[in-house]
Amino acid sequence: MNPETYSGKVTAVGNSTGIRFDSALFKLHPEFSGDIRATIVADGHMLVSAKSSPADIAEDAEDPVILAFLHFIAKDMLDHPEDIAPLDAAQMDRIASLVDGVETD
Repeated sequence: MNPETYSGKVTAVGNSTGIRFDSALFKLHPEFSGDIRATIVADGHMLVSAKSSPADIAEDAEDPVILAFLHFIAKDMLDHPEDIAPLDAAQMDRIASLVDGVETD
């Protein structure tokens, strides 16, 4: 799977310089909406890391892992619509047996 990439632009922010990224980055990865750390890893290459952990995100916040997975599934469906097929009764029975006894909140 290819890594996610987001476009950005260096811009003036008051008396400082900042980097603006597409809003999609922050929607899919809310951990980057707080404090971040930049590490120069090579000439022309910078690693941006969230200082907060996913556990620091509010419990009612959207789950970035689930959002990334859903984004992956949506892209795959758009790229390969020929692979989309309806569930049949046998598949539904198999799913039911796999989740039998599983409790949810």
